[in-house]
Amino acid sequence: MVDDIPEALRDRPLERPTSTPNPTPTAAGSPLLLLVATMASVALGGLGWYLWQSPVQVAQTAPSAPDTPPSETTDESSSPENPDLLGHLPYEEAAPEDLKSIVSDNTIKLRAAAADAYLEMEGAARADGVWLMPLSGFRSIEDQEYLFFEVKAQRGQAPTQRAEVSAPPGHSEHHTGYAIDIGDADVPATHLSENFENTAAFKWLQENAAYYSFELSFPPDNPQNIAYEPWHWRFVGDRHSLETFYKARELFEDGENEELN
Repeated sequence: MVDDIPEALRDRPLERPTSTPNPTPTAAGSPLLLLVATMASVALGGLGWYLWQSPVQVAQTAPSAPDTPPSETTDESSSPENPDLLGHLPYEEAAPEDLKSIVSDNTIKLRAAAADAYLEMEGAARADGVWLMPLSGFRSIEDQEYLFFEVKAQRGQAPTQRAEVSAPPGHSEHHTGYAIDIGDADVPATHLSENFENTAAFKWLQENAAYYSFELSFPPDNPQNIAYEPWHWRFVGDRHSLETFYKARELFEDGENEELN
């Protein structure tokens, strides 16, 4: 590093007038000149050392730039995941104490608000000469285990095939206590079939179910790709029921859009 430090410059003694050739410095002058030269040498050496050291110091103290720019892509884990299973959305099971029977033998139950609305709707239909028949209401996850897995095995169906007409356990609207399968008491042969859409009961429901806060769960060409079920209706007449179905559907649609992107 010595090469980087400037050499000390030495002062030459001032020349005297030519009338006095080869002057000899006085005793008092020589130490003074030597002192000045020494101080100049030290000063210039210190300046050189400072100038050489400063860039190194700056380089050491300056914050280093990041090696790579921050990524502009979004972490995939923050994206909404598609929550469906074979097209069916997850639902919580209603508590037994929240259920109310809608038939005399207590075999078909709905949540209290849905039960009251259904009974009112059934009475209005009967007044119009139409006999609505409840076929199925609340189902436990255990019930759905049998309907999905046992029936699938009995019929030799693949899971995707069975899911077209029955939800996997934990993914049935019937768990909520808000869903109900309805038939026409005058035409029992159409129960749980697409032919139900040709009955007086279905036509009456199409025109009047909304007045009692019921809607068709799986119309033709529904976004979940579930087979058309004209008999399957759900209650959406209070905050909890509305959030139960529509928040689940929004998650499903967000997941579908994420897959397309």
